[in-house]
Amino acid sequence: MGIAELLEKSAEYLPPDKVALIERAYRCAERAHDGQLRASGEPYIQHPLHAAYTVATLQLDAAAIAAALLHDVVEDCGVPLADIEREFGAEVARLVEGTTKLSRIEWKQQGEARTSADQAQAENLRKMFLAMAEDVRVVIIKLADRLHNMRTLDALPSHKQLRIAAETMEIYAPLASRLGIWQIKWELEDLSFRHLQPEKYREIASLVAAKRQTRERYIAQVERILSEELARHDIKAEISGRPKHIHSIYRKMEKYAQQGKTFNDIHDLLALRVLVETVADCYNALGVTHSLWHPLPGSFDDYIANPKESMYQSLHTTVVCLGAKPLEVQIRTYEMHRVAEYGIAAHWRYKEGGAKRDSRYEERLNWLRQLLEWQREVSGAEEFIESVKTDIFRDQVFVYTPQGDVHDLPAGSTPIDFAYRIHTDLGHRCVGAKVNGRLVSLTYQLRNGDIVEIMTSKTSRGPSRDWLNPNLGYVRTSHAREKMRQWFRKAERAENIEKGRELLDREARKLGIELARRLDDVLALFKYENADDFYAALGYGGVNAHQLSVRLASLIAEPAAPAAPRDGRPSGGSFTANIQVLGSGDLLTQLARCCNPVPGDSIVGYVTRSRGVTVHRADCHNVLYEDEPERLVEVQWGRQSSLYPVSVRIEAWDRVGLLRDVSTLVAEEKVNMTGVRTQEHGDHTTTVYLTLETTGIEQLSRLLNKLEGIKAVFSVSRAPQEVHAGSDRG
Repeated sequence: MGIAELLEKSAEYLPPDKVALIERAYRCAERAHDGQLRASGEPYIQHPLHAAYTVATLQLDAAAIAAALLHDVVEDCGVPLADIEREFGAEVARLVEGTTKLSRIEWKQQGEARTSADQAQAENLRKMFLAMAEDVRVVIIKLADRLHNMRTLDALPSHKQLRIAAETMEIYAPLASRLGIWQIKWELEDLSFRHLQPEKYREIASLVAAKRQTRERYIAQVERILSEELARHDIKAEISGRPKHIHSIYRKMEKYAQQGKTFNDIHDLLALRVLVETVADCYNALGVTHSLWHPLPGSFDDYIANPKESMYQSLHTTVVCLGAKPLEVQIRTYEMHRVAEYGIAAHWRYKEGGAKRDSRYEERLNWLRQLLEWQREVSGAEEFIESVKTDIFRDQVFVYTPQGDVHDLPAGSTPIDFAYRIHTDLGHRCVGAKVNGRLVSLTYQLRNGDIVEIMTSKTSRGPSRDWLNPNLGYVRTSHAREKMRQWFRKAERAENIEKGRELLDREARKLGIELARRLDDVLALFKYENADDFYAALGYGGVNAHQLSVRLASLIAEPAAPAAPRDGRPSGGSFTANIQVLGSGDLLTQLARCCNPVPGDSIVGYVTRSRGVTVHRADCHNVLYEDEPERLVEVQWGRQSSLYPVSVRIEAWDRVGLLRDVSTLVAEEKVNMTGVRTQEHGDHTTTVYLTLETTGIEQLSRLLNKLEGIKAVFSVSRAPQEVHAGSDRG
C-alpha cells in the first residue's frame, strides 16, 4: 500500500487541509522508520500505513489517522513526544501517547502464573480504561494496529503466533465487539482462529466453499420473493445475503454437536439482511416476513427497543423458509447498519474545528464509566484483570425489576449479581429470588427479559462465604464479589482467621496434601510470611477457594498412567498430546514421572538422548540442579484435550440414590468416570471410590466442590496415590 490510497480514502470525507496534515504525519513516520524492516521483510512504514487506512475506513478524524501513522515512532524510533506535539498539536500527541501506553501492556493468558508484576499491569489497565473513557480513539487505533499485526502474523515464529493469536481472541476481538466495531471484530476472530486451530479452520473453510453455489442460489430466490412482497406493501428496502464468518460457524457447530447435529444441519450460514428507511419500516418489514414464512418460536430478538451496549440495533428473526429450511433475517435502518458495522466509531463526526460526537455518544460509554467506578473499590490486580474479562467482554443479558426498570448484566449472571447491581445492602440481605413470579435457586442464570424479585431478610446478616467460591456458581460479576469481600474484610480478624484456617484445611484434605508438613510451602506460593495474615485473606475472600486449589496444584504429584484394563482395551487417558516444544516442529514428548506436571503447572522440557523431550515441572529438583542446562528447552501447554486419571474418595451417610446422584453430577460436569467401588461400614456410612479422567487440577477442584454439596456427603478428597520418585532424564 502507498500513501496515495490513504490520502484518497481520507479525502472522501475530510477537507484538503486535514488531508495535508495526514500527509505530513506520513512523511514524519517515513523518516523515523527509515531502514527498519518488519519480520516479513517489508519496510516497517507499511505497518502504520495499513493501521491508518483501517482508521480512515471507519471515518475517524484527521488527528486519529495521523496518530495511527505515528503510533510507533516514540517507542520504536526514540522520537520525543514533545516533537510530535510541536509538529502536529496536542491532540495528536495525546493520542500517540495513549496508544504507546496501551502497546506496553502484556496480557496474561488463562492459566498463567500471577506475579508481583500484576499490580503494575492492573495500573496500566486502569490508565487504559481512563484514557478510553476520555477518548475512545486511542483504543480504535490500537485495534487497527492489532488487525494489521494479525494479517501478517505468518512471518513470526510459531510460538509467538500462538501467543498473539490467543491474546487477540481473549482481549482484542471481545473489545472490538464491546465497542460494536463489527468489521474489525469478525476479522480478528477469524485470523486468531486460523492460528489457534488451523486444522479446524481449514475443515470449515472447505465445507463452506463446497456448498457456496447452492446457498447463493437459495438466497437469491428468497431475496426475490421477499423483495416483491415488500414492494407490494410500499416498503422500500435493500436486501442482501450476509455470509457468516468462519469462527461464528465453528461456534455454531460446537453448539450443534452437543445436540447430535452436523454441519449439514446448519442452514443459516447466510443470513438475510434487510435495510429500510425508518424504524416503522423495520416493524412493517418484520410483519411482511412473518406473513410469508412461519417464525420459529423463541427466535425473535428486538434490539431496536433494547439496544446492545455496543449500540447495535436490529430486529432478528428466524423463519422456516423455502424447503422447510430455517433462515435468519435481520432488519434494520441504514443508520443502524452503519452503527452495526462501525460501532462507536460511527458516532465520531468531523466538524470544522475538531471532532464532535452525537448526543448518544456519552450515554453509550456509561458502561465503561460504571466499570471504572467499581474498579476504584477493587483491592487486587488479579481481581481487576478478571473483572475486565467478565464485566466487559461477556455478552449481556437485559433483565427487569418488578417496577419495570431495565438492567444489563454479563451473560451467566445470577440473582445475587442482580441484587448487588441494584444496591450493596440488597445483596447483603438476599436470601432468595423469584424470576417471572417463580422461586428459583440463587445459582439460576438470568435470561433476557426476566423479571427478577429479590427476597431479603429483615436484618443484614451478610453474604455467605460459599458465594465467593467460583466453582459453586453463585456469583459471576467482579462487582458483586468485591462488595462481598469488603463485607468480610470488616468482620472480626479472629473470625476471618478461623474461617480461613477451616477453608485451607478442607481444601488440602480434598487435594490430599499433608498440611502440617507443607504450610511453609503454601505460604510461599501466595507470598505470605505470616500464617494468620494468609488465613485472614482466605477468610474475607481476598484469596478464594478456586485460586487456592489451582496454586496448591504445584504441591501435588499426579498419578502415573493407568495400567490397561483387564479386557485389554487401551485406556482413554492421553499424556503427550497437549505439549508444545517452542521453536521446534513435532517432537516426541512425555511427562516426567518424578514430578508429574498437569495443565496449569509451570513446565520446562529436557531433551533426552533417546526418548525425545521429557516435560518436568519448573520447580522439579531434577531440572533445578541440571548439570547440562543447554539441554533444557522452553515448552508450554497446548490446548487441553488430554485426560489425566485421578482417584477420589467420598465419605457419606449411606442412603438410597447416593451413587445415582454422584454419577449424575460427574456426567453433568463432562468428566469421564472409568471406575467406581463402594465400601459399606457398620455405622451406616459408606465410602465411594471413583476413578475419573480430568483435564487438570482446575476441573478436578470444581468437581470436588460440587460433590461435597451432594446430600449426605460429609467428606470428599483425593485418594492416596503412589508417588514416583525416579528421574526421567537420559
